[in-house]
This record gives sequence, structure tokens and C-alpha cells, in this order.
Amino acid sequence: MDVDAHLEQAITELLELRGAGTTICPSEAARRVAPELWRDLTPAARDAAGRLAAAGQVEVTQGGEVVDVASARGPVRIRRR
Repeated sequence: MDVDAHLEQAITELLELRGAGTTICPSEAARRVAPELWRDLTPAARDAAGRLAAAGQVEVTQGGEVVDVASARGPVRIRRR
């Protein structure tokens, strides 16, 4: 399994572990996949969130509003759809 697939899986698993209505940060998925390299993987985790959002599995938010992660600047959160 490649890093992108691991990140998508980590996002899905983290959201499953949390209660309904909660969010995660992309960096949490990066930390889960590679604790020692998480900072380097955070952009890839944002991309993974974007792919999951495009597939209708999650929503990416900023300030509580759904955003397109590709054009969002600054911190974003991921929640179940």
C-alpha cells in the first residue's frame, strides 16, 4: 500500500474512532502514518482529504464552513459527510 492510500485509510480510521460531529486535522493522519515524518506528510494528508471529499466520503472545513481543500489557505479540519 502506498503512502497516499495509508493516509486515506488513516483519515477514515481516525474519523471512525471519533464520535459523530467531530473533526480531525490532516496532521493527525500524517502522524499516524509516519510519526517521525508527519510534518513532511501533512500536505499529502491534505491531498488525501481532498480525494476523500471528492469521493463524497468526508467534508473539509475551515471555520466550520465546507471548503475546497485545494484552494483553502491555512488550517483545515476533516469531518464525516
